[in-house]
Amino acid sequence: MFESLTDSLSSLVKNLQGRAHLNQDNIQESMQEVRNALLEADVGYDSVQSFLDQVAVRAEGEEVVGSLTPGQTFVKIVQDELTKFMGETSVELSFSAQPPVVVLVAGLQGSGKTTTVAKLARRLIKQENKQVGVVSCDIYRPAAVEQLKILASEVSANYYETNLADELSKTAKNAVDQSKRAFDDVLLVDTAGRLTIDDDMMQEIASLHTIFNPLETLFVIDSMMGQDAVETARNFNAVLPLTGVVLTKIDGDSRGGAALSVREVTGKPIKFMGTGEKIDDLDVFHPERIASRILGMGDVLSLIEEVEQKVDKKKAEKVAKKLKSGSKFDLQDFRDQLEQMGKMGGVQALMGKLPGMQGMSGAIKEKANDKELNKFSAIIDSMTLQERLFPALIKGSRKRRIANGSGTIIQDVNKLLKQFTQMQKMMKKMSKKGGMKNLMRGMGGQLPPNFPQ
Repeated sequence: MFESLTDSLSSLVKNLQGRAHLNQDNIQESMQEVRNALLEADVGYDSVQSFLDQVAVRAEGEEVVGSLTPGQTFVKIVQDELTKFMGETSVELSFSAQPPVVVLVAGLQGSGKTTTVAKLARRLIKQENKQVGVVSCDIYRPAAVEQLKILASEVSANYYETNLADELSKTAKNAVDQSKRAFDDVLLVDTAGRLTIDDDMMQEIASLHTIFNPLETLFVIDSMMGQDAVETARNFNAVLPLTGVVLTKIDGDSRGGAALSVREVTGKPIKFMGTGEKIDDLDVFHPERIASRILGMGDVLSLIEEVEQKVDKKKAEKVAKKLKSGSKFDLQDFRDQLEQMGKMGGVQALMGKLPGMQGMSGAIKEKANDKELNKFSAIIDSMTLQERLFPALIKGSRKRRIANGSGTIIQDVNKLLKQFTQMQKMMKKMSKKGGMKNLMRGMGGQLPPNFPQ
């Protein structure tokens, strides 16, 4: 996510933080670097200029030049303004209405509306303890109706049938009546999309909005569309009283232009972002955390929240107790860690949240991929319990058997054992007092204030 922008700005941050002196000339030079990075990331020209104007007001005054640490002060200004640019603070859904609170979801065809409805239902049920109903008002695409029905069952939401022969107004009224009788807290409404914006679609959605009178109207944007997505949001915003935006496919968007532009262009907050294909891959959009990640400073707070939500606490406690008692970290523990990483989006997603990771070379980042971890899991699964507990037993003939059983080669088994040895050493460091702090320092990262030791 935002790889190209992060690579450009994190190198600028690294250079600036070490500068003891800044003057008007090198401030302007730094501003030009920021401008180029934003434009290359597909942020709209007007949005870039608006952002730079705000930075310039502060950066060209005494705040930087008169500072004892001018480089760090300039970086802080860029971070503050980037946060403001994307919305300053996170804005979640409002539930301040008589239930069921109706949330209308709109967007172009293929933007991920139906999946977003299911992900949002999952989040509200699992994390907000809400009872949720869903209904599809996409009478033009029968597959969308069936898709929502299947997804509703998967996330344990109440599903209300759509009769394709009925008028949309009847479907809408029936859904609201059934949702009230079921005592739903929230009713999520999926709407029809089109390949492009047209008057008929806009009139239909406006009509649905009148019937449902939703408290929240969310516009779903495929972030990989770049500036086209932002322009589409502007058009929808002119017809519907949008209350927020959901960015989808953000894990595949290396530039990040849409994310940085949509808030400034529409004036509506980005409320959620889709970070992957799994049903749990919908996160609250935190501007301050995203700004920190873009500048290469990591996002440890989001990482902690993700650990709380997705990590198997019993397995984590088991490893912690072993380390505390001085027992060795074994291959079964390593296999459990690989599984936990998969639940949290894989190693690349984790690296994006850790401070200091942007300093790693491209070759190292390329090696740290999820295909490699899946291969490692298959290799460990081909071992006996004794081999997992005592890896030193794994020699020539055992390596051949394990490689054949996992569909890999002996070199892959050797690579796993080498990685495991490194992991074992790291776990040993973490088991000591102040281990996490020392480990993060060794990685070149910075812990947030009040981070638990």
